[in-house]
Amino acid sequence: MTDKLTDAEREAELGPLLAAGWQMVEGRDAIRRVFAFRNFVEAFGFMTRAALWAEKWNHHPEWFNVYK
Repeated sequence: MTDKLTDAEREAELGPLLAAGWQMVEGRDAIRRVFAFRNFVEAFGFMTRAALWAEKWNHHPEWFNVYK
């Protein structure tokens, strides 16, 4: 697991993320963003690439894939 950010680090890092569409999760120390893809293959490809980075950074997000 990664270390929690200090207050100064959090303030510096959150601004660009919030500007890029991320949101704070009410009642939790977390951020969230909804991604929509044209099809299941694109969604699965994105999640696969994200999973490789998450493993490299030892950060394992809570995420969901819902196909509509």
